[in-house]
Amino acid sequence: MTDKKWAYEDFAEGLAIDLGTKDVTAAEIIEFASEFDAQPMHLDEEAGKASILGGLSASGWHTCSMFMRMMCDAFLLDSTSQGAPGIEYARWKKPVLAGDTLTGRSTVVAHRTSNSRPQLGLVTFRHELFNQKGENVFELENTGMFLKRGVTA
Repeated sequence: MTDKKWAYEDFAEGLAIDLGTKDVTAAEIIEFASEFDAQPMHLDEEAGKASILGGLSASGWHTCSMFMRMMCDAFLLDSTSQGAPGIEYARWKKPVLAGDTLTGRSTVVAHRTSNSRPQLGLVTFRHELFNQKGENVFELENTGMFLKRGVTA
């Protein structure tokens, strides 16, 4: 028996889950880029301003990582999640710049019981992040696997 708040049955189609907020700092953009995506627009304010991005910009992969942390904190760590078989798509719609404040939501677009593992449900989400201007900066769709309530892995 699980004591997790979120199980497969809780993810009804249309449910929108608030992912909270995340302040994006220049220091974390540079730290992430230094290790994983060392392009100039992610490492230097002037290079960022000279690029089409308009300022020191988070790598798209950094944006994915920030989204993942927000989702984990909002619901995933308190769920019966068994992982995900992949993603359908990820779109970086606008630059995420140093000083931005991100908000997000995860919306359930479909769910079904697994044909081969009836104790497992598949939940398809559309995840979105917005900047402080309300602009959609990131979108990702994927299917997650969640145990049904009362089932153990």
